[in-house]
Amino acid sequence: MGLHSRLFGTDGIRGRANEEPLTPELAVAFGRAVAEKFGQPGRPLVIGRDTRLSGPMLEQAVAAGASAMGIDVVLLGVAPTPAVAFLTRHLQGCAGVVVSASHNPYEDNGLKIFNGAGLKCDDALELEIEGLILGDALRNRGATGTKIGCISIWPESSTRYADLALKAYGQGLDLHGLRVVVDAGHGAAYETTPLVLRALGAEVCSLNVEPNGININDGCGSTHPESIQQATREFGAQIGLAHDGDADRLICCDETGSLLDGDEMLAVIGLDLLQRGKLAKNTLVATIMSNLGLDECFAAAGGKVLRAGVGDRYVLEQMLAHDLNLGGEQSGHVILRDYNTTGDGLVTALELLRIVKSRGEPLSQLRLGLRKYPQLLVNVKVRERVPLGQIPGVTETVAAVEKELGSSGRILLRYSGTEPKIRLLVETRDEALLQPIADRILAPIKKHLIALTPPPAALTVGT
Repeated sequence: MGLHSRLFGTDGIRGRANEEPLTPELAVAFGRAVAEKFGQPGRPLVIGRDTRLSGPMLEQAVAAGASAMGIDVVLLGVAPTPAVAFLTRHLQGCAGVVVSASHNPYEDNGLKIFNGAGLKCDDALELEIEGLILGDALRNRGATGTKIGCISIWPESSTRYADLALKAYGQGLDLHGLRVVVDAGHGAAYETTPLVLRALGAEVCSLNVEPNGININDGCGSTHPESIQQATREFGAQIGLAHDGDADRLICCDETGSLLDGDEMLAVIGLDLLQRGKLAKNTLVATIMSNLGLDECFAAAGGKVLRAGVGDRYVLEQMLAHDLNLGGEQSGHVILRDYNTTGDGLVTALELLRIVKSRGEPLSQLRLGLRKYPQLLVNVKVRERVPLGQIPGVTETVAAVEKELGSSGRILLRYSGTEPKIRLLVETRDEALLQPIADRILAPIKKHLIALTPPPAALTVGT
Protein backbone atom coordinates (compact mmCIF):
# COMPACT_ATOMS: atom_id res chain seq x y z
CA MET A 1 0.00 0.00 0.00
CA GLY A 2 1.19 3.51 -0.75
CA LEU A 3 2.77 5.65 1.97
CA HIS A 4 -0.11 8.14 1.79
CA SER A 5 -2.59 5.69 3.30
CA ARG A 6 -3.43 6.29 6.95
CA LEU A 7 -5.69 3.28 7.41
CA PHE A 8 -5.16 0.59 4.76
CA GLY A 9 -2.26 -1.86 4.69
CA THR A 10 -1.61 -4.69 2.25
CA ASP A 11 -4.79 -6.48 3.34
CA GLY A 12 -7.33 -3.91 4.49
CA ILE A 13 -7.48 -2.02 7.79
CA ARG A 14 -5.96 -3.88 10.70
CA GLY A 15 -5.20 -3.14 14.35
CA ARG A 16 -6.03 -3.89 17.94
CA ALA A 17 -9.80 -4.16 18.27
CA ASN A 18 -11.55 -1.28 20.07
CA GLU A 19 -8.43 0.89 19.94
CA GLU A 20 -7.63 3.55 17.37
CA PRO A 21 -8.04 3.20 14.51
CA LEU A 22 -10.12 0.01 14.72
CA THR A 23 -13.02 1.28 16.83
CA PRO A 24 -16.77 0.68 16.38
CA GLU A 25 -17.05 4.33 15.35
CA LEU A 26 -14.58 3.77 12.51
CA ALA A 27 -16.40 0.56 11.54
CA VAL A 28 -19.67 2.51 11.20
CA ALA A 29 -17.91 5.10 9.03
CA PHE A 30 -16.35 2.24 7.04
CA GLY A 31 -19.80 0.72 6.44
CA ARG A 32 -21.15 4.08 5.30
CA ALA A 33 -18.19 4.58 2.94
CA VAL A 34 -18.50 1.09 1.43
CA ALA A 35 -22.23 1.64 0.91
CA GLU A 36 -21.59 4.99 -0.75
CA LYS A 37 -18.93 3.58 -3.06
CA PHE A 38 -20.51 0.26 -3.98
CA GLY A 39 -24.20 0.44 -3.07
CA GLN A 40 -26.73 -0.52 -5.73
CA PRO A 41 -30.51 -0.93 -5.36
CA GLY A 42 -31.50 -4.54 -4.78
CA ARG A 43 -27.92 -5.73 -4.22
CA PRO A 44 -26.94 -6.34 -0.58
CA LEU A 45 -23.65 -5.83 1.20
CA VAL A 46 -22.39 -9.28 2.27
CA ILE A 47 -20.45 -9.46 5.56
CA GLY A 48 -18.53 -12.40 7.01
CA ARG A 49 -16.20 -12.65 9.99
CA ASP A 50 -13.82 -15.01 11.72
CA THR A 51 -14.19 -16.30 15.28
CA ARG A 52 -12.62 -13.43 17.27
CA LEU A 53 -14.40 -12.05 20.31
CA SER A 54 -14.51 -8.61 18.70
CA GLY A 55 -15.97 -9.91 15.43
CA PRO A 56 -19.69 -9.43 16.20
CA MET A 57 -19.05 -5.92 17.54
CA LEU A 58 -17.32 -4.77 14.36
CA GLU A 59 -19.64 -6.75 12.08
CA GLN A 60 -22.69 -5.04 13.59
CA ALA A 61 -21.04 -1.63 13.35
CA VAL A 62 -20.23 -2.07 9.66
CA ALA A 63 -23.78 -3.31 9.04
CA ALA A 64 -25.24 -0.32 10.89
CA GLY A 65 -23.22 2.12 8.78
CA ALA A 66 -24.27 0.48 5.51
CA SER A 67 -27.96 0.20 6.43
CA ALA A 68 -27.94 3.84 7.54
CA MET A 69 -27.01 4.68 3.94
CA GLY A 70 -29.98 2.70 2.62
CA ILE A 71 -28.16 -0.52 1.67
CA ASP A 72 -29.46 -3.96 2.62
CA VAL A 73 -26.99 -6.17 4.47
CA VAL A 74 -26.64 -9.96 4.60
CA LEU A 75 -24.71 -11.32 7.59
CA LEU A 76 -22.98 -14.63 6.96
CA GLY A 77 -21.70 -14.94 10.52
CA VAL A 78 -18.48 -16.97 10.73
CA ALA A 79 -17.20 -17.54 7.19
CA PRO A 80 -13.75 -17.87 5.58
CA THR A 81 -12.52 -14.92 3.55
CA PRO A 82 -12.73 -16.88 0.26
CA ALA A 83 -16.31 -17.83 1.14
CA VAL A 84 -17.18 -14.13 1.37
CA ALA A 85 -15.69 -13.52 -2.09
CA PHE A 86 -17.58 -16.52 -3.46
CA LEU A 87 -20.89 -15.70 -1.76
CA THR A 88 -20.74 -12.04 -2.72
CA ARG A 89 -20.94 -13.23 -6.31
CA HIS A 90 -23.45 -15.99 -5.56
CA LEU A 91 -25.81 -13.65 -3.67
CA GLN A 92 -25.32 -10.90 -6.26
CA GLY A 93 -24.02 -8.55 -3.60
CA CYS A 94 -22.83 -5.05 -4.35
CA ALA A 95 -19.72 -5.76 -2.26
CA GLY A 96 -18.39 -8.04 0.46
CA VAL A 97 -16.71 -7.16 3.75
CA VAL A 98 -14.57 -9.49 5.84
CA VAL A 99 -14.03 -8.80 9.54
CA SER A 100 -10.77 -10.61 10.29
CA ALA A 101 -7.12 -10.15 11.18
CA SER A 102 -6.05 -13.40 9.51
CA HIS A 103 -3.08 -14.95 11.37
CA ASN A 104 -2.84 -12.19 14.03
CA PRO A 105 -3.71 -12.89 17.70
CA TYR A 106 -7.30 -12.61 18.86
CA GLU A 107 -6.85 -9.09 20.29
CA ASP A 108 -6.43 -7.78 16.74
CA ASN A 109 -9.04 -7.51 14.04
CA GLY A 110 -9.44 -6.02 10.60
CA LEU A 111 -11.73 -4.92 7.78
CA LYS A 112 -11.25 -5.75 4.11
CA ILE A 113 -13.41 -5.29 1.04
CA PHE A 114 -14.38 -7.25 -2.06
CA ASN A 115 -16.28 -5.60 -4.90
CA GLY A 116 -19.34 -7.24 -6.45
CA ALA A 117 -17.14 -9.44 -8.62
CA GLY A 118 -15.31 -10.79 -5.55
CA LEU A 119 -12.13 -8.79 -6.24
CA LYS A 120 -10.14 -6.82 -3.67
CA CYS A 121 -9.84 -3.06 -4.11
CA ASP A 122 -6.75 -1.55 -5.66
CA ASP A 123 -4.71 1.12 -3.87
CA ALA A 124 -6.44 4.05 -5.56
CA LEU A 125 -9.92 2.84 -4.63
CA GLU A 126 -8.87 2.18 -1.04
CA LEU A 127 -7.61 5.75 -0.81
CA GLU A 128 -10.99 7.01 -2.07
CA ILE A 129 -12.77 4.92 0.58
CA GLU A 130 -10.36 6.17 3.21
CA GLY A 131 -11.20 9.74 2.23
CA LEU A 132 -14.89 9.02 2.77
CA ILE A 133 -14.20 7.40 6.16
CA LEU A 134 -12.07 10.25 7.47
CA GLY A 135 -13.83 13.13 5.72
CA ASP A 136 -17.09 14.96 6.26
CA ALA A 137 -18.86 14.17 2.98
CA LEU A 138 -21.08 11.45 4.48
CA ARG A 139 -21.44 12.88 7.97
CA ASN A 140 -24.91 14.35 7.52
CA ARG A 141 -26.19 11.98 4.87
CA GLY A 142 -28.28 8.87 5.27
CA ALA A 143 -31.59 7.11 4.65
CA THR A 144 -34.74 7.57 6.70
CA GLY A 145 -38.10 5.85 6.98
CA THR A 146 -38.62 2.94 4.62
CA LYS A 147 -35.36 3.70 2.80
CA ILE A 148 -33.20 2.44 5.70
CA GLY A 149 -31.46 -0.77 4.69
CA CYS A 150 -32.60 -4.14 6.01
CA ILE A 151 -30.10 -6.34 7.92
CA SER A 152 -30.71 -10.09 7.61
CA ILE A 153 -28.87 -13.29 8.55
CA TRP A 154 -28.02 -15.93 5.97
CA PRO A 155 -29.09 -19.08 7.84
CA GLU A 156 -26.87 -22.15 8.22
CA SER A 157 -24.11 -20.38 6.33
CA SER A 158 -21.43 -23.04 6.96
CA THR A 159 -23.40 -25.99 5.58
CA ARG A 160 -24.87 -23.97 2.74
CA TYR A 161 -21.45 -22.70 1.70
CA ALA A 162 -20.00 -26.22 1.98
CA ASP A 163 -22.72 -27.48 -0.38
CA LEU A 164 -21.96 -24.70 -2.87
CA ALA A 165 -18.21 -25.33 -2.58
CA LEU A 166 -18.70 -29.02 -3.34
CA LYS A 167 -20.49 -28.14 -6.57
CA ALA A 168 -18.02 -25.43 -7.56
CA TYR A 169 -14.73 -26.99 -6.47
CA GLY A 170 -15.28 -30.69 -5.94
CA GLN A 171 -16.74 -31.90 -9.23
CA GLY A 172 -15.41 -35.37 -10.06
CA LEU A 173 -13.15 -35.50 -7.00
CA ASP A 174 -13.35 -38.75 -5.02
CA LEU A 175 -11.26 -38.76 -1.84
CA HIS A 176 -12.27 -42.19 -0.58
CA GLY A 177 -9.20 -43.99 0.69
CA LEU A 178 -7.36 -40.80 1.68
CA ARG A 179 -6.67 -39.72 5.24
CA VAL A 180 -6.37 -35.99 5.90
CA VAL A 181 -5.44 -33.98 9.00
CA VAL A 182 -7.00 -30.51 9.25
CA ASP A 183 -5.92 -27.83 11.74
CA ALA A 184 -8.47 -25.03 11.50
CA GLY A 185 -6.69 -22.87 14.08
CA HIS A 186 -10.03 -22.32 15.87
CA GLY A 187 -10.72 -19.99 12.95
CA ALA A 188 -13.29 -19.34 10.25
CA ALA A 189 -12.96 -22.72 8.50
CA TYR A 190 -13.47 -24.83 11.63
CA GLU A 191 -16.67 -26.26 10.14
CA THR A 192 -16.42 -25.81 6.38
CA THR A 193 -13.15 -27.54 5.47
CA PRO A 194 -13.88 -30.76 7.44
CA LEU A 195 -17.44 -30.77 6.05
CA VAL A 196 -16.27 -30.58 2.44
CA LEU A 197 -13.50 -33.15 2.81
CA ARG A 198 -15.76 -35.67 4.52
CA ALA A 199 -18.46 -35.15 1.90
CA LEU A 200 -15.89 -36.08 -0.76
CA GLY A 201 -15.07 -39.31 1.05
CA ALA A 202 -11.89 -38.46 2.95
CA GLU A 203 -11.26 -39.72 6.46
CA VAL A 204 -10.59 -36.53 8.41
CA CYS A 205 -8.79 -35.91 11.69
CA SER A 206 -9.86 -32.41 12.80
CA LEU A 207 -7.72 -30.30 15.14
CA ASN A 208 -8.52 -26.97 16.80
CA VAL A 209 -12.15 -26.73 15.75
CA GLU A 210 -13.59 -25.38 19.02
CA PRO A 211 -13.38 -21.59 18.83
CA ASN A 212 -14.21 -19.59 21.95
CA GLY A 213 -13.39 -16.10 20.73
CA ILE A 214 -9.91 -15.90 22.20
CA ASN A 215 -8.15 -19.08 21.05
CA ILE A 216 -7.95 -18.29 17.33
CA ASN A 217 -4.34 -18.82 16.10
CA ASP A 218 -3.26 -19.50 19.70
CA GLY A 219 -0.47 -22.03 19.27
CA CYS A 220 -2.28 -23.59 16.32
CA GLY A 221 -3.14 -23.15 12.65
CA SER A 222 -0.82 -22.16 9.84
CA THR A 223 1.62 -20.27 12.08
CA HIS A 224 2.10 -23.36 14.29
CA PRO A 225 2.17 -26.30 11.85
CA GLU A 226 3.91 -28.66 14.27
CA SER A 227 0.45 -29.96 15.25
CA ILE A 228 -0.32 -31.24 11.74
CA GLN A 229 3.18 -32.66 11.38
CA GLN A 230 2.78 -34.88 14.42
CA ALA A 231 -0.88 -35.75 13.77
CA THR A 232 -0.21 -36.64 10.12
CA ARG A 233 2.40 -39.19 11.11
CA GLU A 234 0.29 -40.62 13.94
CA PHE A 235 -2.92 -40.76 11.87
CA GLY A 236 -1.18 -42.24 8.83
CA ALA A 237 -2.54 -39.42 6.69
CA GLN A 238 -1.52 -38.61 3.12
CA ILE A 239 -1.52 -34.88 3.89
CA GLY A 240 -1.84 -32.42 6.76
CA LEU A 241 -3.57 -29.06 6.24
CA ALA A 242 -3.31 -25.95 8.43
CA HIS A 243 -5.38 -22.79 7.90
CA ASP A 244 -4.85 -19.28 9.17
CA GLY A 245 -7.66 -17.51 11.02
CA ASP A 246 -9.68 -16.57 7.94
CA ALA A 247 -8.65 -19.60 5.84
CA ASP A 248 -7.52 -17.67 2.77
CA ARG A 249 -4.20 -19.45 2.97
CA LEU A 250 -2.84 -22.90 3.64
CA ILE A 251 0.31 -24.50 4.95
CA CYS A 252 0.54 -28.27 4.53
CA CYS A 253 2.79 -31.22 5.22
CA ASP A 254 3.37 -34.40 3.26
CA GLU A 255 2.76 -37.91 4.57
CA THR A 256 6.13 -37.89 6.38
CA GLY A 257 5.24 -34.73 8.30
CA SER A 258 7.62 -32.55 6.29
CA LEU A 259 6.20 -29.05 5.67
CA LEU A 260 5.47 -27.43 2.31
CA ASP A 261 5.25 -23.66 2.05
CA GLY A 262 3.35 -21.68 -0.58
CA ASP A 263 6.18 -21.89 -3.11
CA GLU A 264 6.22 -25.67 -2.93
CA MET A 265 2.45 -25.90 -3.25
CA LEU A 266 2.61 -23.56 -6.25
CA ALA A 267 5.25 -25.81 -7.79
CA VAL A 268 3.23 -29.00 -7.28
CA ILE A 269 0.02 -27.45 -8.64
CA GLY A 270 1.69 -25.43 -11.37
CA LEU A 271 3.78 -28.27 -12.75
CA ASP A 272 0.73 -30.52 -12.83
CA LEU A 273 -1.28 -27.88 -14.72
CA LEU A 274 1.67 -27.28 -17.06
CA GLN A 275 2.02 -30.99 -17.85
CA ARG A 276 -1.72 -31.26 -18.54
CA GLY A 277 -1.73 -28.16 -20.76
CA LYS A 278 -4.00 -26.27 -18.36
CA LEU A 279 -1.64 -23.59 -17.04
CA ALA A 280 -2.66 -20.42 -18.87
CA LYS A 281 0.18 -19.19 -21.09
CA ASN A 282 2.46 -21.66 -19.27
CA THR A 283 2.92 -18.95 -16.64
CA LEU A 284 2.22 -18.51 -12.96
CA VAL A 285 2.49 -15.43 -10.73
CA ALA A 286 4.55 -15.41 -7.53
CA THR A 287 5.67 -12.51 -5.32
CA ILE A 288 9.04 -10.90 -4.80
CA MET A 289 9.34 -13.06 -1.66
CA SER A 290 9.06 -16.36 -3.52
CA ASN A 291 12.12 -18.55 -3.83
CA LEU A 292 14.38 -18.19 -6.87
CA GLY A 293 14.23 -21.96 -7.20
CA LEU A 294 10.64 -21.55 -8.41
CA ASP A 295 11.84 -19.62 -11.47
CA GLU A 296 14.48 -22.25 -12.25
CA CYS A 297 12.00 -25.10 -11.75
CA PHE A 298 9.46 -23.67 -14.20
CA ALA A 299 12.03 -22.56 -16.73
CA ALA A 300 13.33 -26.13 -16.86
CA ALA A 301 9.79 -27.42 -17.46
CA GLY A 302 9.07 -24.91 -20.22
CA GLY A 303 7.15 -22.47 -18.07
CA LYS A 304 7.60 -18.98 -16.68
CA VAL A 305 7.17 -17.10 -13.38
CA LEU A 306 6.00 -13.49 -13.17
CA ARG A 307 6.67 -11.51 -9.98
CA ALA A 308 4.20 -9.32 -8.08
CA GLY A 309 4.31 -7.26 -4.90
CA VAL A 310 3.61 -8.88 -1.53
CA GLY A 311 -0.09 -9.51 -0.94
CA ASP A 312 -2.48 -11.80 -2.76
CA ARG A 313 -4.37 -8.87 -4.27
CA TYR A 314 -1.19 -7.78 -6.06
CA VAL A 315 -0.76 -11.34 -7.29
CA LEU A 316 -4.33 -11.26 -8.59
CA GLU A 317 -3.74 -7.91 -10.31
CA GLN A 318 -0.94 -9.51 -12.33
CA MET A 319 -3.06 -12.58 -13.04
CA LEU A 320 -5.90 -10.40 -14.35
CA ALA A 321 -3.56 -8.18 -16.36
CA HIS A 322 -2.02 -11.19 -18.14
CA ASP A 323 -5.10 -13.47 -18.07
CA LEU A 324 -3.43 -16.16 -15.96
CA ASN A 325 -5.08 -18.79 -13.78
CA LEU A 326 -2.52 -19.61 -11.07
CA GLY A 327 -0.62 -17.43 -8.62
CA GLY A 328 0.33 -17.24 -4.99
CA GLU A 329 2.64 -16.36 -2.16
CA GLN A 330 5.23 -18.16 -0.10
CA SER A 331 3.00 -17.53 2.94
CA GLY A 332 0.41 -19.96 1.57
CA HIS A 333 -2.01 -17.72 -0.32
CA VAL A 334 -2.70 -19.61 -3.55
CA ILE A 335 -5.16 -18.30 -6.14
CA LEU A 336 -6.70 -20.76 -8.57
CA ARG A 337 -8.66 -18.29 -10.66
CA ASP A 338 -10.65 -21.02 -12.40
CA TYR A 339 -12.39 -21.49 -9.04
CA ASN A 340 -12.15 -18.30 -6.95
CA THR A 341 -10.92 -14.72 -7.05
CA THR A 342 -8.78 -14.71 -3.92
CA GLY A 343 -6.44 -16.91 -1.91
CA ASP A 344 -8.47 -19.93 -0.86
CA GLY A 345 -7.14 -22.53 1.56
CA LEU A 346 -9.93 -24.98 0.80
CA VAL A 347 -9.49 -24.82 -2.98
CA THR A 348 -5.71 -25.20 -2.59
CA ALA A 349 -6.20 -28.26 -0.40
CA LEU A 350 -8.63 -29.85 -2.86
CA GLU A 351 -6.28 -29.26 -5.78
CA LEU A 352 -3.37 -30.86 -3.94
CA LEU A 353 -5.55 -33.84 -3.02
CA ARG A 354 -6.76 -34.09 -6.62
CA ILE A 355 -3.14 -34.32 -7.80
CA VAL A 356 -2.15 -36.90 -5.17
CA LYS A 357 -5.16 -39.05 -6.07
CA SER A 358 -4.89 -38.75 -9.86
CA ARG A 359 -1.11 -39.19 -10.05
CA GLY A 360 -1.00 -42.01 -7.53
CA GLU A 361 2.15 -40.50 -6.02
CA PRO A 362 2.75 -39.32 -2.45
CA LEU A 363 3.17 -35.61 -1.84
CA SER A 364 6.75 -36.26 -0.66
CA GLN A 365 7.56 -37.34 -4.23
CA LEU A 366 5.53 -34.67 -6.02
CA ARG A 367 7.28 -31.86 -4.14
CA LEU A 368 10.70 -32.84 -5.50
CA GLY A 369 10.10 -30.81 -8.66
CA LEU A 370 11.21 -27.69 -6.75
CA ARG A 371 14.71 -27.28 -5.38
CA LYS A 372 14.78 -24.18 -3.21
CA TYR A 373 17.58 -21.75 -2.54
CA PRO A 374 18.41 -21.43 1.17
CA GLN A 375 16.61 -18.42 2.70
CA LEU A 376 16.65 -16.53 5.97
CA LEU A 377 13.59 -14.45 6.85
CA VAL A 378 13.95 -12.09 9.81
CA ASN A 379 11.17 -9.95 11.31
CA VAL A 380 12.18 -6.95 13.42
CA LYS A 381 9.58 -5.06 15.45
CA VAL A 382 10.07 -1.29 15.23
CA ARG A 383 8.88 1.82 17.03
CA GLU A 384 8.06 3.79 13.88
CA ARG A 385 7.99 3.38 10.10
CA VAL A 386 10.87 5.63 9.06
CA PRO A 387 11.53 5.32 5.30
CA LEU A 388 14.32 2.77 4.96
CA GLY A 389 16.33 5.05 2.72
CA GLN A 390 16.50 7.60 5.54
CA ILE A 391 18.14 5.22 8.00
CA PRO A 392 21.90 5.90 7.91
CA GLY A 393 23.89 3.06 6.42
CA VAL A 394 21.03 0.88 5.20
CA THR A 395 21.02 1.74 1.50
CA GLU A 396 24.80 1.52 1.26
CA THR A 397 24.96 -1.85 3.05
CA VAL A 398 22.23 -3.41 0.92
CA ALA A 399 23.88 -2.17 -2.29
CA ALA A 400 27.25 -3.58 -1.23
CA VAL A 401 25.75 -7.00 -0.39
CA GLU A 402 23.80 -7.14 -3.66
CA LYS A 403 26.99 -6.41 -5.61
CA GLU A 404 28.79 -9.22 -3.78
CA LEU A 405 25.98 -11.73 -4.41
CA GLY A 406 25.47 -10.93 -8.07
CA SER A 407 23.12 -13.49 -9.63
CA SER A 408 23.70 -16.07 -6.87
CA GLY A 409 21.27 -14.49 -4.40
CA ARG A 410 19.16 -11.51 -3.48
CA ILE A 411 18.07 -9.22 -0.65
CA LEU A 412 14.55 -7.98 0.07
CA LEU A 413 14.04 -5.40 2.79
CA ARG A 414 10.61 -3.90 3.42
CA TYR A 415 8.06 -2.92 6.02
CA SER A 416 5.23 -5.33 6.75
CA GLY A 417 1.90 -4.17 5.37
CA THR A 418 -0.03 -5.53 8.36
CA GLU A 419 2.24 -5.26 11.42
CA PRO A 420 4.80 -2.78 12.86
CA LYS A 421 7.73 -4.81 11.58
CA ILE A 422 10.57 -4.68 9.10
CA ARG A 423 10.96 -7.89 7.12
CA LEU A 424 14.34 -8.93 5.75
CA LEU A 425 14.71 -11.80 3.31
CA VAL A 426 18.19 -13.06 2.46
CA GLU A 427 18.46 -15.70 -0.26
CA THR A 428 21.66 -17.25 -1.57
CA ARG A 429 23.02 -20.53 -2.86
CA ASP A 430 25.53 -20.59 0.03
CA GLU A 431 23.62 -21.20 3.27
CA ALA A 432 26.64 -20.22 5.37
CA LEU A 433 26.32 -16.62 4.15
CA LEU A 434 22.72 -16.11 5.30
CA GLN A 435 23.22 -15.07 8.91
CA PRO A 436 26.33 -12.92 8.36
CA ILE A 437 24.54 -11.00 5.59
CA ALA A 438 21.44 -10.53 7.74
CA ASP A 439 23.57 -9.27 10.64
CA ARG A 440 25.28 -6.71 8.38
CA ILE A 441 22.02 -5.32 7.04
CA LEU A 442 20.20 -5.29 10.37
CA ALA A 443 22.97 -3.56 12.30
CA PRO A 444 22.04 0.03 11.30
CA ILE A 445 18.31 -0.77 11.55
CA LYS A 446 18.63 -2.09 15.09
CA LYS A 447 20.67 0.92 16.05
CA HIS A 448 17.98 3.38 14.95
CA LEU A 449 14.58 1.64 14.95
CA ILE A 450 14.36 -1.56 16.96
CA ALA A 451 11.70 -1.57 19.66
CA LEU A 452 12.44 -2.77 23.18
CA THR A 453 11.05 -6.23 22.57
CA PRO A 454 12.45 -9.79 22.60
CA PRO A 455 14.82 -10.70 19.72
CA PRO A 456 13.17 -11.09 16.31
CA ALA A 457 12.02 -14.48 15.12
CA ALA A 458 14.03 -15.95 12.26
CA LEU A 459 13.11 -18.74 9.90
CA THR A 460 15.52 -20.54 7.61
CA VAL A 461 13.86 -22.04 4.56
CA GLY A 462 15.46 -24.49 2.15
CA THR A 463 18.67 -26.41 2.17
